[in-house]
Amino acid sequence: MLANIPLKNVLFLDIETVPQVYRFSELSDKAKSLFQLKNRNKFSDLYKENKANELDLSDEDLWDKVYQNVSGIQAEFGKIICISVGFVKENHTFSEIRLKSFFHDDEETLLKLFIRLLNDNPNFSILCGHNAKEFDFPYICRRLLINGLNLPPQLDISGKKPWEIAHIDTMDLWKFGDFKAYTSLSLLCHVFDIPTPKDDISGQDVARVYYEENNLLRIKQYCEKDVLALAQLLLRMKSLPLISDENIHFSQNT
Repeated sequence: MLANIPLKNVLFLDIETVPQVYRFSELSDKAKSLFQLKNRNKFSDLYKENKANELDLSDEDLWDKVYQNVSGIQAEFGKIICISVGFVKENHTFSEIRLKSFFHDDEETLLKLFIRLLNDNPNFSILCGHNAKEFDFPYICRRLLINGLNLPPQLDISGKKPWEIAHIDTMDLWKFGDFKAYTSLSLLCHVFDIPTPKDDISGQDVARVYYEENNLLRIKQYCEKDVLALAQLLLRMKSLPLISDENIHFSQNT
């Protein structure tokens, strides 16, 4: 299967998301009620932990903790602030990659730019991400519809049979049919001896960096590192050489 994946048709991608507002208290009363309904089990777990540790947090404090933990990864309460993509070109003896990012405070703006890339480049018929079938792909689709935008062909999977969906998930590939555990991109890079630069932030820092530091550029750079690591991982899975530093190119960013 891996040998039959044409790299020239693969668009590697990763997204960064944040809560639509920074604090639970900033939600409207209606949104608070709906968030609580969706996440009552998570609140219950945190409430029990609070009691067990003899802490004295109010219900409002606990709901804010739940909100900070999950709102950014729930498409109903989060938004996309960055989509980074990469495309690999194979030569006779080496590969090179070009990276590009769409990042903006206005989600609709960056989604339209991303759609334009897909529509203008139908040769990118295969989308690749890590844990993307569970997170990135459905999250993008949900936010597209919420913003009143049509799904591009690469993401419109309604009515398609599983083997007709041209999506690659490196975590799914690593499972080999095993559904027991999540394996991070960082761990697989370590296992495959893929060099990765030290990040000054992690996924848990993205909302803080966005709302407190107002630093989208820092988040964009973090996102691009994951796309590069993702591409390197698929190359290793295909038993191909890694892309050297001189063959990593950054396009004009939007």
